Amino acid sequence: MSDNFLEESLAILRRTPVVLDALLWDLPEGWTEATEGPGTWSPYAVMGHLIHGEVADWMPRLEMILEFGPSRTFPPFDREAQFAGSEKKPLGALLDEFRELRQEGLRRLAGLDLQPEQLALTGTHPVFGAVTVRQLLATWTAHDLAHLVQINRVMARRYRDEVGPWAAYLSVMK
Repeated sequence: MSDNFLEESLAILRRTPVVLDALLWDLPEGWTEATEGPGTWSPYAVMGHLIHGEVADWMPRLEMILEFGPSRTFPPFDREAQFAGSEKKPLGALLDEFRELRQEGLRRLAGLDLQPEQLALTGTHPVFGAVTVRQLLATWTAHDLAHLVQINRVMARRYRDEVGPWAAYLSVMK
């Protein structure tokens, strides 16, 4: 990992709301409600999940590590809380809420003025056990990227049948 780990992570974390706005704002529901089948998430559901992560995961867990170290276990994270927490809200409202929560989270992160040695501090995950600040921040970043991939994959696969024989050249359709 680079010596610029935090700056590189922030470069992604800052851009995620902008990318989501550009990709999803004012799209027809056919795109935003599409799934890959039963038990899978639409772009709309992913937005609710990202919002819940901003509220209950990344910064609360980081602040918990800094305050308590490994002596307190993180509360479990409900990976499907979005189905109750954001249902029936317009997608534009979810995009706005995510952008505002992310900006606030990044302001809180900047206010911590993390030093390189603090990246090695540990907390206790309820499933994984000991995790470091660096791992948490890397996961936050990779989580954003994974859900951007997921949203794009779901949307692309909506046209699986329509692309006809070109599906053979589009790895996203497999």
